[in-house]
Amino acid sequence: MPDHVHWLLQLNKGQDLSKLVAQLKAVSAKSIKQKGAIGQVWAAGFHDHALRRDEDLLAVACYVVANPLRAGLVNRVGDYPFWDAVWVNN
Repeated sequence: MPDHVHWLLQLNKGQDLSKLVAQLKAVSAKSIKQKGAIGQVWAAGFHDHALRRDEDLLAVACYVVANPLRAGLVNRVGDYPFWDAVWVNN
């Protein structure tokens, strides 16, 4: 998505979500800035939603993967160059 990102991830035991998001933002911002971007890459903070049941996983994965389709950016999920999900076939 041009203005936000959705990640569906599983934390390891004892792993802190805030620290992981900070690391992901730092690494990706550095890469983006090396390609010429100027200014702040990420907004402060983030929104999270914890899945409580395994059966929710596929539905949420499908929702996340279909975001570019719903936004009208592509005609097929697999056409979006930045999608990747081990749970969903395009």
